[in-house]
Order: sequence, then structure tokens, then C-alpha cells
Amino acid sequence: MSVAIQVNKVVKKYDNGKMTIIPGLSVDIKNGEFFTLLGPSGCGKTTLLRMIAGFNSIEEGEILFDDQVINDIPAHKRNIGMVFQNYAIFPHLTVQQNVEYGLKLRKLPKAELQKRTETIMKVVQIDPYKERLPEKLSGGQQQRVALARAIVIRPSVLLMDEPLSNLDAKLRIDMRTAIRDIQRDVGITTVYVTHDQEEALAISDRIAVMKEGVIQQVGKPREIYTRPANKFVASFIGHSNFFKGTIKLNGNEKRIMFKDGYSIPIHNLVDDVTDGMNIMIAIRPEQFSVAPSGLEAIISKSTFLGQYINYQVTFRDNMTVDAGLSCEFVQDLSQMGNFYELKDRLHLAPKSEQINVFTEDGERSLIKEVRKHEKVQV
Repeated sequence: MSVAIQVNKVVKKYDNGKMTIIPGLSVDIKNGEFFTLLGPSGCGKTTLLRMIAGFNSIEEGEILFDDQVINDIPAHKRNIGMVFQNYAIFPHLTVQQNVEYGLKLRKLPKAELQKRTETIMKVVQIDPYKERLPEKLSGGQQQRVALARAIVIRPSVLLMDEPLSNLDAKLRIDMRTAIRDIQRDVGITTVYVTHDQEEALAISDRIAVMKEGVIQQVGKPREIYTRPANKFVASFIGHSNFFKGTIKLNGNEKRIMFKDGYSIPIHNLVDDVTDGMNIMIAIRPEQFSVAPSGLEAIISKSTFLGQYINYQVTFRDNMTVDAGLSCEFVQDLSQMGNFYELKDRLHLAPKSEQINVFTEDGERSLIKEVRKHEKVQV
């Protein structure tokens, strides 16, 4: 039966306590949800997954399955299914033998073993290959075998560590859809580790974005993308252009001022902003529109991508936070009126209801509806 997972202030240290990888992390994972740990290499996501699995020790804090603390329960007694990056299927066993391996260890009656094996092979669509050895399978088929073997034991939790990283681009898209469909069919609590933002957005119920062992934000994919909690999330999930700016208050009206004097009204800032406050403004490429007035930009590069055109642009000196890095905006081909060429000048108007505003250091969102990570970390 599937369970909820509670992670309460867990700490992971290496090198006799000299190196802290996870400095007190807390998060709740709901029963039956597809929960993704997303972040760059070395951020601690795989370490956390291995702590849940029982492969890594926990120096402080606790992990619970429902209301049971599992810190001291050995990995093989946690009723966990695991899918690894390298599949880890037995090369000398057929597909069927690989899938039924865990059931044999549990000494299930032969009839039940056979029924459960056949059922899961049909669910993951590998039953036509049940007599084949892994060497006769494609990468996607091998991944399905690993998934079937993990699910057939009916684990409380399914853990997946970068399971698609060894597949080519098209197969990754096909397999992530298959994994999501299978997870919904079986309804098992799944914790999925990836550094691929597109993958995380496509398959997750919720995403936890991690940096240096700390969760920066937890939310549904659309929430994470449209309302990032800080500059790191805004830059790691998709592309954002970052501008320097200030707050301008005039009675009840709030405006954000760019360095070139251009300003726009904004109605969803938090109440504690002050007049003249320095801010960072994050604008995604699709949040610009070409207008008679706006931020003056010069086209430096254009890339035709079928459905839309991606333009790299430069703004006036001292406008952007990361000097020297290219800024972008996109045009949907179904809505565009003009093509723009190299060195063309134009004005880009930000869509004020969509853009994000952070403190000057980029650490905190100043947008009212942004949901912070509720679990306090120490």
C-alpha cells in the first residue's frame, strides 16, 4: 500500500562530519503523488533519495512513512522499489525472470507470482519480449523491465534516480510519458530525481527545486515556472532575463522603474515594499511584446524554431543584472506581424501581470501569490 513521506530536518554529513551535504531539510510528500527532486549536479537530490531508500545514514532528523519513523529500518525492509540510472537488470535472466525476481525472494505462491508478473508486464508493455535476454532489448525496453521489476513487488514507495539519462532525446520523451501513465495507473508514491527541468515539468505532480542541500521552492510545475520563489529558481527553470530596477510609490499606485527610466504599473507586490527600494526584475522571453514604447533593444541573433522565433537581444548599458549575458524574447509565428533582422531596433513592453520581482539580491520574491516552502529548515 502506498504511503505519505515526511522528511523532518534531516542532516547528511560526510568526511567525519566535516562536510555537510544536507543541512536540515524538511518536506512532506503526499500519498500517491509523483514528486520530483530537481536541481543541478551536487545539490543533494540523490543523497536525499538514498536517505529515503536506506542506502545513506541520517545524522540528524527523521524520515517517516505515514507515521512510522524508518531511520533505523534496513533498506531491504522498507518495502521500496528502486529504478536506477543504469537499469541494474540481470543480463543472464530473461525479461520475465528479471521481473519476477523480487517476488521469488518473497516466496510468493507460484500462481500469484505468475499472475502478478504477467499483469505488470502488460502494464509496462513488455510482455511480447518476456523470453528475451536484456542484450536483445532496446534502451527503452530495458528501462521498462527495470520499472516493472520495481513495481511488481507492490512497494510502498517507488524511487527513481535519473532513470532516463542514458536514453536518446526522442526515447526520453516517450519513456517519461510511459512512466507517468504507469505511475498513475498503479497509484504509488513516487520520488523522482532529475536535473532535467523539462522532464520535471512534464511528469510531476509537484517539484522541489534544490540548491546546495536546501529546498528553494516546492510547488506544482506551473507554479514553479510562473511564480519562482527566487532568482535561482527563475534561472534554473526555463530562461529569465534579469533587470535592475526600483520601486516607485505614488499614493496607492505601485510602479517598477527600469534603469533607462521606463516604468510600468504592477498590482501584485507584497505590502512591505518601499519607495525607492532596489529590486531585481525577472522577465521570461514570452513575457515581452513588441510595442511603440518600452525597453529599447537591438537584435543580436535570431533562431527559427518552427512554432516560434527566438531572438537574442541587447539592452542599454547597466540595464541588466548579469552584464554580458544575452537576453531573449520569443515571437509565436501565429501572432507575429514582422520578422526582425540582425541589428534591428525595437521596443519590448513587459507584461506586468506575468513578470516576477525579487529583492535586489534575488533571494526573495516580492509577488504576493508566491508560495514559499512551508517547512522550516535549520
